[in-house]
Amino acid sequence: MNLFLQIWGGGFYLSNKILLAIAEGRPKKSKRLLKLAGWLIYILGVPAWVIILISKQNWIAASIEVGGVPSMLFGLYNVYKKKEVSSKRFDIIALSVTYASLALGVSYSMLEYGGINSITQLLEIGVMIGFLLGSYFLAKNRFFGWLLFMLMNGSMATLMFIQNKPILSIQQLFSLCFVIYGFTLAIKSHRKANHAIDRTENTSVQN
Repeated sequence: MNLFLQIWGGGFYLSNKILLAIAEGRPKKSKRLLKLAGWLIYILGVPAWVIILISKQNWIAASIEVGGVPSMLFGLYNVYKKKEVSSKRFDIIALSVTYASLALGVSYSMLEYGGINSITQLLEIGVMIGFLLGSYFLAKNRFFGWLLFMLMNGSMATLMFIQNKPILSIQQLFSLCFVIYGFTLAIKSHRKANHAIDRTENTSVQN
């Protein structure tokens, strides 16, 4: 059962990072389809991660996975509706659930361990910051969400290694490679878009 959960959770999460990374810099139609598949696959992998994390009493990380679902659905909705600008209503809902989940997870972990006094808790906090803010900013099409995902993958890889989950640790390192790749493509795409805007503005001024 443990091996199955590692393959399920790790495989789905790695697929998510691969699809989101490949989507950067692609034409709009293919980019939309890849992102749509990426967000959906991520959501389907959440149950396996929640079970694994709870079994290891990683309460902060487990609450993050649950709390991050609205951001994932938010990203999925934005891609499906072809929205570049986020809806304020969904924005507020995602943020509310995110912070409520964060507060619950941290509070329960501190109650369980008598404060923040273990390496695993510090790693979970790294995962928490990277995952929640990273998924939130990527759902809003902000490229710096990739930087936060780097923090998340590095922290989770270390946590899984410490807790004898080698498959998930390796998966997180592979995911980190695709996150770096996605960030590089996102930067190039961002610069290209800004350059196009500058050229348009210069043309308008000249005319």
